[in-house]
Amino acid sequence: MKHIRTIINKEWSEVFKNKMVLSVVLVMPILFSLLPLVMLGVTSTTSMLDISPEEAGLPPEITGNLCGGMNASECTQVYMLSQFMLFFVMMPLIIPTTIAAYSVVGEKTTRSLEPLLATPISTSELLVGKCFAAVIPAVTATFVSFLIFNIGILIQGISSKVHAYVLSPTWLVGILLLGPVLSIISAMFAIFVSSRVNDPRVAEQIASVMVVPFMGVFMLSSFGLITLNLTSMVIAVIICAVVAAVLLYLGTLIFDRENILTKWK
Repeated sequence: MKHIRTIINKEWSEVFKNKMVLSVVLVMPILFSLLPLVMLGVTSTTSMLDISPEEAGLPPEITGNLCGGMNASECTQVYMLSQFMLFFVMMPLIIPTTIAAYSVVGEKTTRSLEPLLATPISTSELLVGKCFAAVIPAVTATFVSFLIFNIGILIQGISSKVHAYVLSPTWLVGILLLGPVLSIISAMFAIFVSSRVNDPRVAEQIASVMVVPFMGVFMLSSFGLITLNLTSMVIAVIICAVVAAVLLYLGTLIFDRENILTKWK
């Protein structure tokens, strides 16, 4: 653990000197927490408080799955939030690509990789340290953003039914469990990419491919083609946890220290 903590501290001392990394870690959580709060304020219309979702003309696929016992205003807000809540799951997937993509290739450019790889630290300790150096800020930023969002809901006086949806088991599992696991997968993939290229910008662009499958899920959910519920979230957590464990294991086999040093020019 001492070696891992040393790697994490070293990564943070170097990576957070990069203004782009800092902007992503700080700006994205603020944006993702404030944007849905603005939308909640816009959709809080008194004219829809006394009518049902059906009377307001909302589609049955929305009212049936999400809006039991809600008025039209609450149902509109819940439907809107069902899209925005995915942002809190996606945030820990996006942020590590910026940090971890710099982790190896960045050290190549600063000439600090050679002495690091020459130390007696094991490959597994090196990978875990670099991985969690990217995961911890991403997950922390996500949790803080979600906390700010919930405080904003209370300040705005949003309906307790809408707030209960935000704090439902489905989204708590997604944000508290699935998000961190996705963050590990994203960080490990970015580290692999970073060890194979010579430019931090190229590494970040390639690593961002990890976001594409999740964007597909976002689009399918937006069009109502898939339903996100507690069961699907738990299954996703289990599958992604297995993938993360496999990536960590394969990393010790794929991450060739001598090859990285000798082939980089």
